[in-house]
Amino acid sequence: MVFFVLLLASSVLAIARAVSFPAGVIATGTQGVTNPPVPTMPTTINQTSMARLLSLNSIDDFCLFAPPSLASIPDTETEEVAWCTMPRNNARVIPDGTFSGLSFLKTDFYVQIMGTGNLTNLNIAPHDDGGELDPHGATGAGNPIGGNVTTTVANGIDEPIAEWMLYISDTEFCIRACYFANETYPAKFMCWHELDVMGCEFVMPGTYNPPGTFETCDADVAYPPGWYPTVNANGQTSFSTFAQFFTGVFTGGNGQPTPYTVGDTVTPTAPAFIPSSSNCVTQATISNGIAPALLTANAVGTAPPPGFSTSVAASGAASGSASASTPAGSESAGGSGSAGAGASNTATPTNKGTGGASAGAGSSSGAAPTGSSPARRGARVGHGSDGEFAAIALLSLVSGLAAIVLLH
Repeated sequence: MVFFVLLLASSVLAIARAVSFPAGVIATGTQGVTNPPVPTMPTTINQTSMARLLSLNSIDDFCLFAPPSLASIPDTETEEVAWCTMPRNNARVIPDGTFSGLSFLKTDFYVQIMGTGNLTNLNIAPHDDGGELDPHGATGAGNPIGGNVTTTVANGIDEPIAEWMLYISDTEFCIRACYFANETYPAKFMCWHELDVMGCEFVMPGTYNPPGTFETCDADVAYPPGWYPTVNANGQTSFSTFAQFFTGVFTGGNGQPTPYTVGDTVTPTAPAFIPSSSNCVTQATISNGIAPALLTANAVGTAPPPGFSTSVAASGAASGSASASTPAGSESAGGSGSAGAGASNTATPTNKGTGGASAGAGSSSGAAPTGSSPARRGARVGHGSDGEFAAIALLSLVSGLAAIVLLH
């Protein structure tokens, strides 16, 4: 009975909170069937859990999706389960020592975490180049199916986030949850998930440190993935967008194969600019203090050690404090302030970090991504002809044809 009361309460709160945030920010659906009704800490250790609820709250308290048993990400995208640094959300617990470096970035539009480490501890197969996970997937049910993400970064309350994306391999990851938006920069564009072969440094640019750094920072806001601004003589900004190139064959209901090609033939070398970090606080490492013997592959039913604070999702609706601050002299992706007010198309970011704005989607003067890991560079994500990107490409093609029909 308590479970159903909590489930009903969380659904009502999700709807109420959506009113206080810009459209498309707050997830209003129900939790996945394997998930607890609300984010909760602590929960009993269960290293066989199939829960799929992530929380992204701090450098010490966050979760990732990874396979339930040893496998590659591309082969298990719909099946991934939650792994958390703390004993929370009925999820599996990430063992201490897994991460060799972490950057936790807070911006006006999203929270972003980037990290390196031995992610085979999360059942990711050795040498797995990784893949991309998001709440949409090939069928719209999400990768993984029933996966949910919350964060307290927006306003101190566990908010269910509609748009998020995770790139992860056996050695690296980056994850972003988009908790603010306006008319120019909707959450679905700030967490745009269709550039999966481009990798972390392109899709989620920021300061990617070598292993050994653990930091929590404020950061400038990046343009939506694949967006490139151009400023005309009157100071007005317009955007070109990069669409990932893909070609394939669609077999229709009549059984006839139809080849199709979508996207741009010229691939940019870098994002429009690389956002700077500031106000960074460093620490030696992160630790939950749970003995490795309690986190073996089949460990079930062990209560977490004393010392973990008890927390569940806040019981009140958001207070409407979800507005983003505006960088001085800018109404760009840094936010225009009030929810839904919309940013002007006449401004650009005041701090362009280490990169420069591009005049078009085909090139960029920003620094090129470094590192050879495909989770970072996107050399391989493992989507076959029946994978997510094939479905996205086909959907884009069908949408384009529908638009042409409507215009004629």
